[in-house]
Amino acid sequence: MNVTLRSYDEKVPFLVVSIISTLLLALLIPVVGLLAPVMLMLTGGAIVLLIIILKNPFNGLMSLLAYCFVVVFFEREIDGFPLNYGVELLYFVVFISIIVNINKYKLSVLNNDLCILFTIWFIISFLQLFNPSGASPRGWLHEIRTSGLDSFFLTLSGFLIFKSKKHLNSFLYIIIGLSLLATLDGVKQLHFGLFPGEQNFLLNSPSHLVWGKIRVFSLYGDAGQFGASQAHLSVICGVLALGPFKIWKRIALFVLSIVFFYGMLISGTRGAFFALLPGIFMAIFLFKNIKVLLLGTLFTLVFLGGLKYTHIGSSNYHVFRLRTALNPEDPSLNVRFTNQERLSKYMKDYPFGGGLGVIGYAGHEYNPGLIFATVEPDSYWVKVWAMYGIVGFTFWFCMMMYIIGKSSGIVWRIKDKGLRVKLIALTAGLTGIIACSYGNEVINAFPSSIIVYFSMVFVFLGPKLDENNDKLIT
Repeated sequence: MNVTLRSYDEKVPFLVVSIISTLLLALLIPVVGLLAPVMLMLTGGAIVLLIIILKNPFNGLMSLLAYCFVVVFFEREIDGFPLNYGVELLYFVVFISIIVNINKYKLSVLNNDLCILFTIWFIISFLQLFNPSGASPRGWLHEIRTSGLDSFFLTLSGFLIFKSKKHLNSFLYIIIGLSLLATLDGVKQLHFGLFPGEQNFLLNSPSHLVWGKIRVFSLYGDAGQFGASQAHLSVICGVLALGPFKIWKRIALFVLSIVFFYGMLISGTRGAFFALLPGIFMAIFLFKNIKVLLLGTLFTLVFLGGLKYTHIGSSNYHVFRLRTALNPEDPSLNVRFTNQERLSKYMKDYPFGGGLGVIGYAGHEYNPGLIFATVEPDSYWVKVWAMYGIVGFTFWFCMMMYIIGKSSGIVWRIKDKGLRVKLIALTAGLTGIIACSYGNEVINAFPSSIIVYFSMVFVFLGPKLDENNDKLIT
């Protein structure tokens, strides 16, 4: 009887939503016409999603992950609608869901290196509001989420919510599936044309047309983010293909790795190459297998040698552009070095930086009078240096190196072979994104940022996942 009543209670919210939606539809159609059903469908879907998230915060984090893959695409196609605020809304809903389900979680799980480091970093980021350089608070508000809040919220909520290998598997399925969707959209842009919003973006972003060739940007904010994300997933799938899984899965993962490599190529983003190489070398290092070490190193050296010292494939524009990534005389690379030299002259007087939002887009928009806004960062490392100063950059860099080192130590001690390969893939991927962020702003932009921070959480949870096998972490 109790089971029947419980099942009935679970259906009540959906029944109420259906009745209310029907009544509203009848009232709104005479007023706004056929737009009413669309509005109600979206509203009803949002309400159902809200109920699902409030029942289980894990659904909220996965919804956030999926949303961050597609939000820029829909913002471009639905011009003027601020869908980006949906990220903050989902943050809020997940937070409320955690409060509602707080009895299911132990706050003691937050007492770990990763949470402590990102809490300190969030406090440092918050205190930049009071930086004496004279930066606009609006610039700080624009920058705080990507610079401090994302890493703080995602890691802490991840440690509370992720509890099993099934959660890890769901995470991997989602990022691989949505990255494949991004690759397909990129192929569509290159070979079949652009949607209206994509066309408008291209017209207002001349850097995405080089020598008359489009630099594919797919679902993302720019080609740099798309290329780095594709390289990231190419590394992850390539490593997973070496795991102790069914042969058809290994073949599928190997094919996906090649597909994502192709996605990286068509992005025309040379910086993405430096997400690929460090990721590969980290994976080879973590396997601790002489055969893998020798074969992986030989393959990588042959690949690099072919790019550097031959002209094989140069008739293909995408291969030719990738080859320029290894050219130290490349004009684009030298412009970055010149900007860094200019910035270094200013930074001598700002050991704690100019504050959040003084450089890049926020610098142009909110701090045009500050000297930092006259220099393009073209790098997240440089951006951190400008905003936080040498003191803040040193802390951030040491924090990243500590996380990579600690992750490596964790992976080496994992006994479950399947879990170990998955964590090697995540560690190699996050290493590549951190390294790649020297050349582009990658780690501070969705979806790469959410993938990296969740990857860190799963790696640090590795020992408990290893001990509990298929049981929930308690």
